[in-house]
Amino acid sequence: MAEVTTEIIVQLREKTGCGMMDCKKALVESGGDIEKAVDTLRKKGLSAVANRAERTAAQGIIYSYIHTGGKIGVLLEVNCETDFVARNEAFNQFAKDVALQIAAQNPEYIFVDDVPQSVIDHEKEILSTQAESEGKPAKAVEKIIEGRIKKFYEEVCLLEQPFIRDPKIKIKDLLGEIAAKIGENIVIRRFIRYQLGEKS
Repeated sequence: MAEVTTEIIVQLREKTGCGMMDCKKALVESGGDIEKAVDTLRKKGLSAVANRAERTAAQGIIYSYIHTGGKIGVLLEVNCETDFVARNEAFNQFAKDVALQIAAQNPEYIFVDDVPQSVIDHEKEILSTQAESEGKPAKAVEKIIEGRIKKFYEEVCLLEQPFIRDPKIKIKDLLGEIAAKIGENIVIRRFIRYQLGEKS
């Protein structure tokens, strides 16, 4: 039986739109298997929004944020399914929070899957050299690299970053919360961050 971690609960919540406790119960019942847990929730009639992720998010807003002093600016597109939600206060607050995150933490990508393999390979090579120069045993190097790559993703991927206003949660948790609250598919589509004097 797989361990039911917070990360896997969040994954199930993002997939189904169900509440955290319902997701946790379903995962416990299914032995930690996400697909079985989805079926469990559907049988209970809880995942009425199970197909939310498949629904088109073509509405939304382009949110602009200029940091105090005018030296950093962010343009962010966040999509939802309906124009009604695009005007929702909670949705707009989410966009603002994400724009502040981008301004402060300067992520390079949105998702882990967005990171090119060449970048990952290069990072692993650097981390491997670092671990070896620290005198770490060969058997431990792979595990060390795995942990440091996870940390690397937290630095460069927006959804993996700890939220600046509450570092106990990640941006992907914040996204899951707003999607569950609003009941629509919410997508961070793209962003661009400008810093005064930086070359594009």
